[in-house]
Amino acid sequence: MKRFLSLVLISSLLFIPSTYAAPSKIAVKALKLITTINASEDISGFAVSGKTIILFGTAVDRAFARAVDINGVELWRVPLDPDSPSIASVGAVDGAGNIWIAGATSLLRPTPAPSASLTPINPDNVVNSPDVFNAELSAVALWKIPIGTSVPTLFSAQQSTPVLVTGISVDKSGASIVGLTQTPQGSAGFVISTNDLGEFGKPLLIGAKSTTLDAVVRHSDSTLTVTGSSGETIGGKKLAGVIDGIIVKISKTNTILKVVRSSAIKAERNWNSATSTLLLGGSVTTGSKIESAVTKFSSTYTPTWTYRFLSTGPVFTLGSTYAFFNSTGTIVQLSNWKPKKSQPILLTFDSKGLITSAYSAPVDQKEVIGLVKSKELGVLCMSVNSELFSIYALA
Repeated sequence: MKRFLSLVLISSLLFIPSTYAAPSKIAVKALKLITTINASEDISGFAVSGKTIILFGTAVDRAFARAVDINGVELWRVPLDPDSPSIASVGAVDGAGNIWIAGATSLLRPTPAPSASLTPINPDNVVNSPDVFNAELSAVALWKIPIGTSVPTLFSAQQSTPVLVTGISVDKSGASIVGLTQTPQGSAGFVISTNDLGEFGKPLLIGAKSTTLDAVVRHSDSTLTVTGSSGETIGGKKLAGVIDGIIVKISKTNTILKVVRSSAIKAERNWNSATSTLLLGGSVTTGSKIESAVTKFSSTYTPTWTYRFLSTGPVFTLGSTYAFFNSTGTIVQLSNWKPKKSQPILLTFDSKGLITSAYSAPVDQKEVIGLVKSKELGVLCMSVNSELFSIYALA
């Protein structure tokens, strides 16, 4: 962690290993618009299975998924939980092309109405009050849509308090889901996993009053890395700043093995994205200054290179190469980047952490939504303005 602090102090914008000279400045290219989707729906994110783009989100109070082709033509649309209030928050595609979408639902269903063929005895003409429907979203929901179909299967795990799902990681053995849940003192982070049959294990709660988990990585040895933020002691590691970004390693038996937390004394930090190669993205707020942090960690959670960029909103990372965020200031490595207001930018890095290329979305895009990659379609990113969700590819 001392090394991490020294890296940050070298520059608020860039760390370049001392053995490598700074490259010439890079021209920012425009991202290629692939398709747009009407913003009347609340789309939480997207995933890609083959050449099919899967959108998921919530319409009114019901989770949904829909598939479109590369031209935006709708292929199918399904309600994920038509019988209950629900939300779809995150999604991923496994190696076989199966779609996994996670969120929250209520397992308390309304009592079915009596059969129309039966007339209940009611001599006093008493009018019954309708059953009270508890719409509390206190169950973790995981929907699987097998490749080649549009039929979702719901797997669920009831929790004692409402939950908000924020991250998912899938592989051939199952899925792991993270988020936050209400506590008497505030919120705790939680992580819960399933096998490939959708059978949930016991959730692990992290923190008790001011902790959230935002991303999870499943490793080949059955351990997990989860990231997020916390304003309390976790695993014996005390709070250093206002809110610290945290990285937690979890054993295959669902116990905490290691906690690494940021140490900026006056900052509010979090890690909202993480990849299998431990390229992490997150925010750093110090006073009125907001930055995006992009840091590559080793398998022992030692930072190998890091950047900070003036920005707003979340950072999405992909592999060990890409970061997508809303930039609000000059980036010194780029020759033509001086945004007057927030604007999405996609940066690529080499194995040593040097920026190798940059691509921007139009200035009217207000928020970054996601970043994915498929063998068939390559790297795709999504952003939104007041009217449309837009999906872009590298030019």
